Amino acid sequence: MNKKFFITWALIFVVWMVGSFIVHAVLLQGDYMQLPNLFRTGKDSQQVFPFMILAHVIMAGAFVWIYLHGVGNKSWAGQGFRFGVAAALLMIVPIYLIYYAVQPMPGVLVMKQIIFDSVLVIVLGMTVSFLYRGHERS
Repeated sequence: MNKKFFITWALIFVVWMVGSFIVHAVLLQGDYMQLPNLFRTGKDSQQVFPFMILAHVIMAGAFVWIYLHGVGNKSWAGQGFRFGVAAALLMIVPIYLIYYAVQPMPGVLVMKQIIFDSVLVIVLGMTVSFLYRGHERS
């Protein structure tokens, strides 16, 4: 791990936090407001927000680390897209399907969560790949 790794980690963290805000606080806020018994109030959310930051720090670091262990001598765009799709299939799709199975979530909301967060993770894959373009695994 070098300086570039930590800079990329920090940038992915910022993009992920901003993207998650757009997805969950903007695009899906109306859907969430219709389910007051499933989600925290604004005040409750503020009290546990440090856990949200910690989760995104962990995810961003792991995301960059995993990418670096699979990068090859191929197009950065193709690698980033494939990595984003793989990450979405590993993280996003199964998690929301599990939530749907155990919580009374509307199916339409779950599909929106899967689509929006999968697009975000693909953007993150493209971002980390762009930042590491020209880098081959050693």
